[in-house]
Amino acid sequence: MLKGERCNSPKCAMVKRNYPPGIHGPRVGRRQKISEYGLQLAEKQKARKQYTLMEKQFRLTFERAQKRSGDTGSNLLILLETRLDNLVYRAGFASSRHQARQLVNHGHFLVNDKKVNVPSYQVKQGDVVKAKDKAKRSKHFKNIKEKLKQIETPGWLSLNMEDLEVKMLHEPTQEDLEKTNLNTQMIIEYYS
Repeated sequence: MLKGERCNSPKCAMVKRNYPPGIHGPRVGRRQKISEYGLQLAEKQKARKQYTLMEKQFRLTFERAQKRSGDTGSNLLILLETRLDNLVYRAGFASSRHQARQLVNHGHFLVNDKKVNVPSYQVKQGDVVKAKDKAKRSKHFKNIKEKLKQIETPGWLSLNMEDLEVKMLHEPTQEDLEKTNLNTQMIIEYYS
């Protein structure tokens, strides 16, 4: 250690303390309480980061969810889950949503035998998403079949490992949406 003997004592600068320096520091447990607005904002940001969306995209998705009939929170999650980049991630073709978004942007997937390179494309019931033949020969898809065996596909998707294609059987159910661990009521209150 560069500090020498001082780092063997409790005064070592390398020891991380859970309180700020100075006379206001050692008072533990006096953190300012987060406001209701702060909690709503944090929940919205959590959802936005989870689905890797920019603010405007997320707000427009929320507005589309409001226009649909039914529960706005469920509609929002359905719209987020049925995006093409999220479907590629849920099927197991990518290890993260960022990677799935990049694979879609680079045109590695076909939707109903048509090239789609828009990550926000809304996949509908009955649509078949499959990897292009050229993409199957790329280094990303070399060991994909072993990876797919380890991943559990959601019940609303049907995966064909041999052809590297996935079919959307139906929209995600309430049980599938509960696994996202998002409080949609807080997001609705944030936008209201």
